[in-house]
Amino acid sequence: MDMTVMDIIEKRKSVRTYETTPIGEKVHAAIMDYLRQEENLRGPFGGTAGVEWVWAKGGGEDSKAIKLGAYGVIQNPQAYLVGVVTNDRKALLEFGYIFHKLILYATGLGLGTCWIGGTFNRRSFTRELAPKPGEIIPCITPLGYPREKQRLLDATMRYVVKADQKKPWRDLYYDASFEHLLAPGDAGSLAAALEMVRLGPSASNKQPWRAVLSADRQEIHFYLQHTPNYSGNKLGFEMQRIDIGIAACNFELACKELGIPGVWTMRDPQLGVIDQHTEYMLSYKLS
Repeated sequence: MDMTVMDIIEKRKSVRTYETTPIGEKVHAAIMDYLRQEENLRGPFGGTAGVEWVWAKGGGEDSKAIKLGAYGVIQNPQAYLVGVVTNDRKALLEFGYIFHKLILYATGLGLGTCWIGGTFNRRSFTRELAPKPGEIIPCITPLGYPREKQRLLDATMRYVVKADQKKPWRDLYYDASFEHLLAPGDAGSLAAALEMVRLGPSASNKQPWRAVLSADRQEIHFYLQHTPNYSGNKLGFEMQRIDIGIAACNFELACKELGIPGVWTMRDPQLGVIDQHTEYMLSYKLS
């Protein structure tokens, strides 16, 4: 990859319209090699997820006709990456981390991707992957080369989900407690990493993550602000927990690129919460 991780995070956007050009052998081989390395499918707390490559119809010699069931939203996908994970709170967070890191890797290889969690036919993929009891297929992404000319539906979808309208810092970040807002200038070396979190994708672009930088600047605590009555949680799992994993992935990768070492912990700092919908999730402790 010729780009930095933060360049990839800034570049990545949901792609719903693809060229009919088949995915190149070298790109396919690179992703398959990535999937064979166990450390790439391990989350910040050691949890694992399964990810399979599934060819779309016409996407390869062993292609399978998979009906996406996304109501015509995705056009000309050449393949899919399909995730499988145990349906529990911690595992969903780790799945978001694992799958997003893979999506960023695919983006760096020149492929277009699109997080899809609600509008796809899970039965088609279940037949191919055969999840074990207690496992679910929470999300998939189509793969292909982005069409140069964005079709009207792509622009419409981005408008509907407000994909280009990210929440400002004042809605996301706090200083020492939820009583004080964190200004970018007060975040020090962590400002760029927090900006990468702000730019990250989330279900329906709700951006449910909130973060509090400790007074001593040695820890950043991440919270999930649940969206009341969120439709995405009616699928049998809590989709917004995946969003926190995405945030953790962007934050850690940016920190590594910036030379800021740290480790993930799950120790609630007992700072209180904004409201009854806010839940502590995890912390990044500088080392």
